[in-house]
Amino acid sequence: MTLEQTPLISIVDDDEAVREATKSLIRSLGYNAQTFGSAEEFLAWRQLDDTDCLITDVQMPGLSGMDLQDRLISAGHEMPTIFVTAYPDAKLEKRALRGGAIAYLRKPIEESHLLEHIDTALRRRVGIMPQPQPVPAPRRSSRCAPCSRSAAATTR
Repeated sequence: MTLEQTPLISIVDDDEAVREATKSLIRSLGYNAQTFGSAEEFLAWRQLDDTDCLITDVQMPGLSGMDLQDRLISAGHEMPTIFVTAYPDAKLEKRALRGGAIAYLRKPIEESHLLEHIDTALRRRVGIMPQPQPVPAPRRSSRCAPCSRSAAATTR
């Protein structure tokens, strides 16, 4: 992506209502949005490398969001990723963030919070922000409540 291109946000979620609501939000902000009902569907998409930011559910039938992240990294398709889940799990959150995820958000997601993380993802994609470095465990008082990410980590 260059600064002149309209970013493409890909949304992977098995819940059609969540996919469509997220797509509507993304498009209302002037971004392009593409939706997929499964990780397998996204991986089979010929334009996968056009994705500037990936928003994916964690728990889905078939490949999970974590499996999707692993496959993308293994295939050399590293892209800024935001995980969303209705069932937060500390081990999965740690795994996602260690794999380079921008955020691990709990559903329902506050619109403004999601947009903040999308902005971070897109800035990282065009090279305005450095790639993530290992983040030490944050102190409890500095955690971002909606996503459990440290306040310092979200502003890098």
